[in-house]
This record gives sequence, structure tokens and C-alpha cells, in this order.
Amino acid sequence: METTLKEGKYLYCITESNETRSFGPLGIGDRGDELYTICHGGIAAVVSSAPIKKYRVSRDNSLAHEKAIETVMIEHPVLPVRFATIAEDEDKVRRILEAEHEKFKYLLNDVRDKTELGLKAMFKEEVIYKEILEKYEDIRSRKETIAALDPGKSHLQRMEIGRMVEDALQNENQIAKNDILNVLSPLAVEVRLNNTYGELMIINAAFFVARSKESDFDRQVHDLDDRYGEKIRFKYVGPLPPFNFINIVIETEKY
Repeated sequence: METTLKEGKYLYCITESNETRSFGPLGIGDRGDELYTICHGGIAAVVSSAPIKKYRVSRDNSLAHEKAIETVMIEHPVLPVRFATIAEDEDKVRRILEAEHEKFKYLLNDVRDKTELGLKAMFKEEVIYKEILEKYEDIRSRKETIAALDPGKSHLQRMEIGRMVEDALQNENQIAKNDILNVLSPLAVEVRLNNTYGELMIINAAFFVARSKESDFDRQVHDLDDRYGEKIRFKYVGPLPPFNFINIVIETEKY
């Protein structure tokens, strides 16, 4: 026996608007629900119709949530709302906008004319290990010493070299990380360092940058790529909504 879920309003972001408008059939759930604004006092919630249920953090759901916000950001400043925030109806959304009006206005003013830029940097494995052998004489000499030994009798020495290489890699990682941050951080209003994964990743960062500084930031990233491109792979993305700096939490049951 099928259970019909009650329909609610899924909230994607808060923006500035005095008029109801549509952003296309971008609603979560792959049903083609229209993305539109509900307005109050110069601010608006961007919503779509959606079943009131628990939304799984899947790739499809996350991409739909983010794409909706990115679409709105093309024309307006945005405050991303936490994933899977659902209100019962439009009246509840308006009550939220009325109750949080001053807070939302302040935050919208704070993010106006700023954008998020993301940068990941990772050592190229074959290059960095070759460089470590060239740069760290103690590692190179030990490696040369045990090269002719019976592998069965040099296990401990090989383990020690492995630890030395790991320490050297961490040292090179810190040097590169500090250099990247020293170059880029002064151009950002705020910096968020996210978790890195794997021993070769140097940095996984988000930079909140004024639009007026965006071209300078782009230029510095390209300069870093020119300088380190032979041994470091950069992935540079943006402009993006301020996902790393704003995440509006709305407990809809309180309104």
C-alpha cells in the first residue's frame, strides 16, 4: 500500500528580491519542480515544491541543491541554506523571512560583491619523490648504501628510509602550503582550510574574495602554476556560492 507524502517547500537559499520569479525546473528530486522566490521586505527564499521527508545526502540530491543555488547566484547574492531544509508551506516560509529579516539582510550585505574560489593542490607523485632523493642527501646516501644488500637482511633499514621519506614529504608539503597561503590569503576576506586526503595533497582551501580582487587572485593562481607546475597539480574552481562560509540553519518547527 503506497503512502502519499505531504508536499512542502524545500529551501535552497536566501537572496534579495521584491518580486516572485522563476529560475526554471531545477527542484530537488528530479520531478521538474519549479525553482521560485517567496518574498518579504526585500528578501526572498528560493524554494521548490517537494515531499516532506528525510533527504539522503546522495550525489544527485547534493548536486541538485548546489545547482539551484549556483543558478540564483548568477544574478543575486545568496545565502546557502542547509541541505534538506523543508517548510510546510509558503506561509511558514514567509514567517521565517519575517522573523529573521534583519539577520538575513545583514548577511546578504556582507556577502554582496564577494565570491568563493576553491583551490586544491597536489604533488605529482613521480616528480616529488625524485626531488626528495635529489634534495635530501641523507636519504639518498642511505638508499645507495643498502641498494647492494640482501633485501631479506635490510628490512629495518628500508623501513627507516621509508619513514625518512615520509618526513621529507611532510616537510615539502608544509613549505609549499605556506607559500601558497602567503601568496593568496592577503587577497581574501576569509580563508577556509578543508581536510586534505592522501599524502600527496598539499591544500584543499576555499577563499572568500571580493569581486574587485578576483582578477588579482586569478593572476596569482596562474603564477603559482607557472612556478610549481612541474611538480604540483592545481585544481582551481569558481566563482561559487559561499558554501564554505555561509550555511544558514533554519529549524522550521520553531516558526
